[in-house]
Amino acid sequence: MLKDYRLSLIVPVYNEATIIQVFHQRLSSVLETLPCRAEIIYVNDGSTDNSYALLQDLQKNDPCIALIDLSRNFGKEIALSAGLDHCQGDAVIVIDADLQDPPELIPTLIEHWQQGSDVVYARRSSRAGETWLKKFSAHAFYRLLHRLSPIQIPVDTGDFRLLSRRTVEALKQLRESHRFMKGLFAWVGYPQTAVVYERDPRFGGKSKWNYWKLWDLAIEGITSFSTSPLKFATYFGFITALGAFIYAMFIIYKTLLYGEPVHGYPSLMVVMLFLGGIQLITLGIMGEYLGRTFVESKRRPLYLVKNYEPASFFDSRETN
Repeated sequence: MLKDYRLSLIVPVYNEATIIQVFHQRLSSVLETLPCRAEIIYVNDGSTDNSYALLQDLQKNDPCIALIDLSRNFGKEIALSAGLDHCQGDAVIVIDADLQDPPELIPTLIEHWQQGSDVVYARRSSRAGETWLKKFSAHAFYRLLHRLSPIQIPVDTGDFRLLSRRTVEALKQLRESHRFMKGLFAWVGYPQTAVVYERDPRFGGKSKWNYWKLWDLAIEGITSFSTSPLKFATYFGFITALGAFIYAMFIIYKTLLYGEPVHGYPSLMVVMLFLGGIQLITLGIMGEYLGRTFVESKRRPLYLVKNYEPASFFDSRETN
């Protein structure tokens, strides 16, 4: 086992006051068993509770803690990016503070990294404490994205993973504003390994991801890593036009052969509404891509930091 390596842990925090102390206690217990020097980077993503005050109290007693306080809530994807920009470790682990992803799995991730993997991602075999609708929608989304994207994004995999130093440096070069981190982790390539685990129910508090936000994230993921929706709109429009042309030929043939009294208003309205709906859907798909181009063209910074308190030092731990 590699000795005296540096380990960084990135923990995005948004209104986690009820569980942050328990999380840090469990995380610290795991780190004490590892032969490494570690820093824990908590990224406060504009919390409105006393999460940041609790983190400051923890930092007073633990020199391994670094705090990044963003100027407002930028979202989890941006908070992760802020942590990646500031981390210093030879290996970097991304983990949520809700304890659904067990810190006790960290030694296993490190073991695979030391065997040569640049990315070691934790794949969920189960999702305890979640509704059947959320499980079904997540299952369907990951497989749809896997089919649509030319990048092989792992299914049933969240953000919990280990990244090598060269992977982090590669990710820091990707500065697009619309960020789907699960896709970016896969896009950089390098040897990647899966570790299967059972996801625990949330330890406390409430999830910040409602179905509307999850829908937005799904659209973000698909439009960030696939142009298939645009191709689908093109193909569907072509098929619809072809069907309309065939139907028009049938109407002309029928009229010439049998004649046709002036009626059929309902069927005419159905056809018009159907074609109008197809046009609006197509324009909506194009608008999603155009809107992302508009945002990227502004070249705004990904985030603004209100306060940054680095760790006092990488904690020197006894080697086994």
